[in-house]
Amino acid sequence: MVNGVLAGLAAGALWGLVFVAPRMVDGYGSVDLAAGRFVAYGIVAALVCAWTRRALPDARQALSAIGLSLLGFTGYYLLLVLAIRDAGTEVPSLVIGTIPIWIMLLGKPGHLRWAALVPGILLTAAGLALMTLAPHAGGAGQGAHYWRGILWACASLASWTAFALLNAAWLKRHPEVSATDWANWLGLATGAGALLLWAVAGSDLRTLATLPDAPVFLALALATGAGSAWLATILWNVASQRLSASLCGQLIVSETLFALAYSFAWDGRWPTPSQWAAAVLFTLGILASIKAHR
Repeated sequence: MVNGVLAGLAAGALWGLVFVAPRMVDGYGSVDLAAGRFVAYGIVAALVCAWTRRALPDARQALSAIGLSLLGFTGYYLLLVLAIRDAGTEVPSLVIGTIPIWIMLLGKPGHLRWAALVPGILLTAAGLALMTLAPHAGGAGQGAHYWRGILWACASLASWTAFALLNAAWLKRHPEVSATDWANWLGLATGAGALLLWAVAGSDLRTLATLPDAPVFLALALATGAGSAWLATILWNVASQRLSASLCGQLIVSETLFALAYSFAWDGRWPTPSQWAAAVLFTLGILASIKAHR
């Protein structure tokens, strides 16, 4: 169990990077950012498969990988990038951080009473409300774009929640598939989907190459593709295999906390008092949910 918890926390630390990455480059569209990360993920997965000569998925496994890759990778991250573009970093990271609550509600163990979940839900809702209404330094105001960004964040929340539940169920049904093999298969599907997304809606290579932040964009694509996608997926698969879906979901709070820490470090500032209070309420809500689960 300890190894599963540590793997889940490490995955959260890597995932937290993707909330800041879109703000490190200028001039790149949402599709370019999402496609760059996941094409890199696909390349890493293909290289690992070729190097280790591991078995490739059969037709049914490939279909499962394609569907889950859309929910947990390409579709989810595109929605998240749109949310960060419109609402900054802090609020989307907190919205995503409620995934443990939704997993608890949707995947609630039979022995757990609904009343036990109320304190965690109320604390989390209060923290989100406080953070949502606080001023932000992430390039987002309080206008129509800001609230549109929150809607994008909610859509990305729904996408990844579905992925977490379905991915955990798939791994439980197929113990013969290792965490690394499944991460590679997801990477192959995700890379192919990202190439299609980029071909349909992304910028052409000449345009991308002429942008002033092209080297930074390439470095971020490689870092988030290899670290925040490939390695993080292996770690998350390990956690999903060793922990229950509801307990595993609680560990996603580490993604939120790391994302906030990275965001404030990038901005070179400390959180405001209201942001500190929101983060405390949010964390207490997650801890209350974990206590209820136990």
